[in-house]
This record gives sequence, C-alpha cells and structure tokens, in this order.
Amino acid sequence: MTEKETSDINQESLELIKTFLSETGATPEVGGDALDWHTEPLPEDHRSGFIALIGRPNVGKSTLLNALLGQKVSIVSKKPQTTRQRVQGILTLPTYQAIFIDTPGIHARPHLRIGERMVESAVSAIPEADIILFVVDVSVAPHEDDQRIAALLAGKAPECPVIFVLNKMDQLQLEEAEERIEAYWALLPSYADSMPTSATRGTNVLKLREHLVAQLPLGPRYYPHHQVTDQTDRQIAAELIREGVLRYTHQEVPHAAAVLINEYEEHENHVIYIDATLWVERESQKGIVIGKQGQMLKKIGAAARQQLERMLGQRVYLDLYVKVRTKWREREQDLRELGLT
Repeated sequence: MTEKETSDINQESLELIKTFLSETGATPEVGGDALDWHTEPLPEDHRSGFIALIGRPNVGKSTLLNALLGQKVSIVSKKPQTTRQRVQGILTLPTYQAIFIDTPGIHARPHLRIGERMVESAVSAIPEADIILFVVDVSVAPHEDDQRIAALLAGKAPECPVIFVLNKMDQLQLEEAEERIEAYWALLPSYADSMPTSATRGTNVLKLREHLVAQLPLGPRYYPHHQVTDQTDRQIAAELIREGVLRYTHQEVPHAAAVLINEYEEHENHVIYIDATLWVERESQKGIVIGKQGQMLKKIGAAARQQLERMLGQRVYLDLYVKVRTKWREREQDLRELGLT
C-alpha cells in the first residue's frame, strides 16, 4: 500500500467517524503496509482482500466470522457488545486469501468512553474493506441503528460491494419473511448481493463464502498461510477469560469486566504460564466474580484454560486474580493499558 493510499484511508475513516460520532475526535486505527513475506509462487488469478463485518450489536457478527473460517478466533456471547475491538480472521486456500474483519457493534450515542472507542473502531474499518457484509438480525424488524449504519454504507456502496447478510433466518416466521427481508433491502437499495443465513446452524455459510471469494480482487497474500488471526496469544488469552465472565455472570458484571494479562510465558516443561488480572468496577461485582469460596472464579478460569489448551495444543497454568478498578471504562489511560485504544 502506498503512502498516498494509506493517507486516503486515514482521511476517509476520520470523516466517517466525525459524521457518526461528532462528539469524539479520535484517530482510527489503520493497518500498516502489508509485508511481502512470501516466496512461494501464487497462481496468476490469486485473489485476496479485506471483508468487513458491519452491524449493530448482537446480530451475530462474531459467530458468522467463526463459521466462515471454520474455527474460533472471536469470542461469542448472547450478551450485546461482546466484541470490543476489531479482530481479523484469515482464511487461506491455494487460490485466495480472505481477511475477515469482525467489528464491535455500531450503536448511537454511546455513554462511556469505551463505547465511543468501540464505535470508532468499527466505523474506521469501512474505508479499508474490499467487501462489506452488512449483517442484520432478520428475526426482528429493522432497528434505528440499522438505518444509521445503512446511511454510513450508502457512500461506500458505489466503490465496493455491500452484501446484506440476513442472519438468524432460523428464527424468522415464514409468514413474515417476505415483508421483513424487503424492509431491510429498502434500507440500502444500492446493495450488491443478499444472503439469508443462520450462523449458529451454518445455513448458507459456505454459499456466502463462495459468493465472497468470487468478488475478491486479484491480489497477493498478506499473511502466512498458517496464520488464522491477527490477535496475539496474550490478546486471545484475555478474550477467552472475558468470555467466561460473559457466560457465567449476569446483569452489569459482564460489561464492567476487563482482563489484563500481566505475564505470558512458556516454561521449559512446555507449560504456558499466564498471570491475569480481571478488572471490575465495584466491590459488589468483585464478590460476584469470585463467588462463594472462590467457586465462580474457579469456573471462569477453568473454562478459559480448557479453551486455551485446545487452541494452543499445550498445557496452560492460569493464575487469575480480581481487582476493583473504578470507572475504568471512562479513563483513557486504562483503555490504553487494555489495548482498547
């Protein structure tokens, strides 16, 4: 990518963010130049590109990403706003490389600084994409946030394909299907394609992937063939611990929780040692996360450790502690420490 192309992406990202979130002025994250690392020859018709999954919270973007890849790289939960930062999932086959960008849900008027950062991160992915998947929950009528997102994407549609992903089709009543689908199509008349899916059941996921590959531009590989995500081992560990919190706690606790990895190292016996601190905002939340005689914290830690061992193929020793960090979601310094800015 040339300096001019990078500059154009930066400028377009800033303009979109200012339009959608005028009260903030943060600079979006923009990926650096792709490294020309590969030496193996590629087919002349090799395709590659970036596919952004855009939508409001809780429409199934992360579940869809995992289904498209055929493996888990992004945590999932039934609770809204599970994804806090962009996650890339990389699918490499001999004839193409598709880089999927999972983004936080876009919603209007976030009340906390972390919410603003999440929206900024999602919106800044739009100019970088070669294809955009507008993921909607077709089991319910269009939301006003769907309308706002459609307005954002309208300016991008002439430049690259915007594909409606009508997710959660398995939850849509047959008698409502035609009217509901047409209501979503009406949000963005310039859409390039549309696909009904159920990410949880895998319905039409492979068909969607075929459609996407056919529309990818010709291009090189941006990542080694064995790499499946841009997330570091530390980031993966933090997210899997947080997924346990989302799974086992309720009400305000999941949204007030964050995980900081203090130490991550492989010992000589091939056991990975992880020292992590789980932040919450109040003493009452700390009590809930720890649980009676520490049982809840043990459950969260055990679930994370099992997933890490499955993903890494090695034994994991996890030291997990809980600390009260009041108002961490509103402090820029804390967000930076967590890697959320």
